[in-house]
Amino acid sequence: MSRTDTASGLNSKSDRLRPPYPPRVIAETDDYIVVDKPPFMQVHPSKPGDTGTLWDELRGLLAYEIANGGQVSIINRLDRETSGLTLIAKHPTAARDFHQRMERREVAKAYDAIVFGWPAQDAWTVDAPILRQGEIATSRVWVKQCVHPDGAAARTEFTVRRRFEKDGAAFALVRAKPETGRMHQIRVHLAHSGNPIVGDKLYGVSEDCYLEFIETGWSAALEARLVISRQALHSGLLCAAGTEWTSPLAPDLAAAFGLTGE
Repeated sequence: MSRTDTASGLNSKSDRLRPPYPPRVIAETDDYIVVDKPPFMQVHPSKPGDTGTLWDELRGLLAYEIANGGQVSIINRLDRETSGLTLIAKHPTAARDFHQRMERREVAKAYDAIVFGWPAQDAWTVDAPILRQGEIATSRVWVKQCVHPDGAAARTEFTVRRRFEKDGAAFALVRAKPETGRMHQIRVHLAHSGNPIVGDKLYGVSEDCYLEFIETGWSAALEARLVISRQALHSGLLCAAGTEWTSPLAPDLAAAFGLTGE
């Protein structure tokens, strides 16, 4: 298996929701490897028998290292639909070092998101705690998070990179820099700001979209409300141990909104 062209596959309700390209190696040393994860690729198996995950791909890619005492330790875990830069440690010492850096907030991350509407400001910060919605109210989706004063501290900086229109509707390309790492933080904070991420089935138009998708799979009715079949979120910048890696906006997002060169 090549370092630059790994095979990929993921069981899904539709071929349309399979990874559109294989993981791409961005950088590699004896300590780590950085890959550009495609959308619709799960990071870890969620149940016995799951295949086609990024973890599976990496175990194949790093088979030599594993045979010689190495391991696959994914440092920054992305949601299945989120694309972009992912850092993987190749051995326990590197994994421990990166995790300690994460705890000390010495790993900088930035994401690009396409949102509904035009934000009221060109730059703003959301400093709003997050907890699981089911802890304070009835929730039809167990994993759903929300802003609440009793939650864990969460802070994200946002900057508008571009405002544009498509088919008469307003959208914006936003750069998000999370200072903390809460579950679904960027998605929750953008929805809280009034500009949810395009394609977000849970925090976008309505959580009914998520429940409908679980029941029926992707459909024309969902496309009419969400525009695209995945949350428009891409891990575009990662910086650790004095090294910075970047990734342009994922090809599917750039093509869908005519954002070439972003």
